[in-house]
Parts: sequence; structure tokens; C-alpha cells
Amino acid sequence: MFNVRQHRSVMTCKRRNGGRAKHGRGHVKPVRCTNCARCVPKDKAIKKFVIRNIVEAAAVRDITDASVYTSYVLPKLYAKLHYCVSCAIHSKVVRNRSKEERKKRTPPARNFPGRDNVRVVQAQRK
Repeated sequence: MFNVRQHRSVMTCKRRNGGRAKHGRGHVKPVRCTNCARCVPKDKAIKKFVIRNIVEAAAVRDITDASVYTSYVLPKLYAKLHYCVSCAIHSKVVRNRSKEERKKRTPPARNFPGRDNVRVVQAQRK
């Protein structure tokens, strides 16, 4: 006789976490995508923390020259951006990865322009 329980087809899963970080939680509050205002669960949204100067680079020198205070530090603009998956791919925040690349869980190497040069100079001083 044919036993149904033994021949159970298992659906393939593309990601180990199902594209979410909701382990053990039943429901997660939604956030709005900063690009298209789509409702996305907070754990599924691609998050990007941006720190920028309020003043653009071209005007910084003019402001420092005109300033009365010598050691005034211009304030920065802090923003946490939430993207839905489609907007994050479209605006190149994240990229499509192959099956083997998806298995790698280590975050990609972050490059900060100018930081390596500072470390080399400090190492030479010592």
C-alpha cells in the first residue's frame, strides 16, 4: 500500500530565516519605506543609518571663515532609513546574490574612505 506520510514533498526555502529576523515573535509592527511609503515589517525592512553634515561640503569653508567661533563643529544630520526589498534593490542598497553567496552570513567588508590613510600615518608616527 502507498503511504502518504513517507512521500511528503518538502518545499524548498530560499533563505534560512525566510527573509525576516522575527524568530519567536508572532507579529512585528510595520514601518514605512522611505522611498515609496510601502508598509514593511520592521524586521524585514532593510535598514541604513546615514550620518551627513547639515551643510554641504562646498559651503563648509565659507561658513568656517565667516564664523566668530574658532572651534565650532558643524552639526550633523542623523537619519535611519528603512527600505522595502524592491526599493533597496532598485537603489542599490543591497544586491542580488547567488545561492552559494547567500549562505555566507558574515557582513561584507565596510570601506570608509580616508580611514586607512589615517591608520597608516598613525603607525608611522609610533
